[in-house]
Amino acid sequence: MTSAEQATPIGLTPSAEEKINELLIEEADDDLCLRVFVTGGGCSGFQYGFTFDDERAEDDALIANGGARVLVDSLSYGYLVGSVIDYQEGLEGSRFAVSNPSASSTCGCGSSFAI
Repeated sequence: MTSAEQATPIGLTPSAEEKINELLIEEADDDLCLRVFVTGGGCSGFQYGFTFDDERAEDDALIANGGARVLVDSLSYGYLVGSVIDYQEGLEGSRFAVSNPSASSTCGCGSSFAI
């Protein structure tokens, strides 16, 4: 992998690792990674986004844990330091969720936050 792997302050729960690996196996693309990013918007000011990406920018952080590969762009990285990415299944459906200790508030659905 071209990006330097980091002993990262962004963690993955075992259920997130399992789901990412499952999705990557389904796609059968060795270069594919889950990209986690932060954008402006949402009811609390910022929101999390998740997509699959097989292109890595030079300044992307690569988080590799248990075979799961996650990319974070340099701008989003600062907002996600100390966070843990989880995969949850419940009555509201299934989704990746971020537990972010830097967030001063979050919305009810947990997809947006303020710092």
